[in-house]
Amino acid sequence: MKVVGTVGGVFDGKRMRHYFFSLGPASTIAFFEWPDIELPPRKDSGVPATGRNFDHVSINVESEEVLRQVQERVRSHGVDATDFVDHGMVKSIYFEDPNGISLEFSVWMINMHENPMFKDPEPVAALTEVIAV
Repeated sequence: MKVVGTVGGVFDGKRMRHYFFSLGPASTIAFFEWPDIELPPRKDSGVPATGRNFDHVSINVESEEVLRQVQERVRSHGVDATDFVDHGMVKSIYFEDPNGISLEFSVWMINMHENPMFKDPEPVAALTEVIAV
């Protein structure tokens, strides 16, 4: 997978990294790293974890109008969806599915596949081998 964007810095007083990998046109998968956060105890496979360990799934839509339609549809079913969150590079809404999994629907404001964005001031070593930061 091609790395198409990075964000890094401090959020709520904690260091973080947020890396985006291309899944194809207008589709990415993103991973977070919070190095200062204490991790939960290791668990064996097939054993439920305590607390939330999975962050969220993000689904791209083609326009702000479609994003507004998704928001209205979700809210019309009694689901608490956020207002638009403007991240600069993407506008999003967030809500939880019936199992408590956080979902994001978003529309990209920039094309990270054509114009990659690398804003982590201290990228992990493996990333510097792939891109010139």
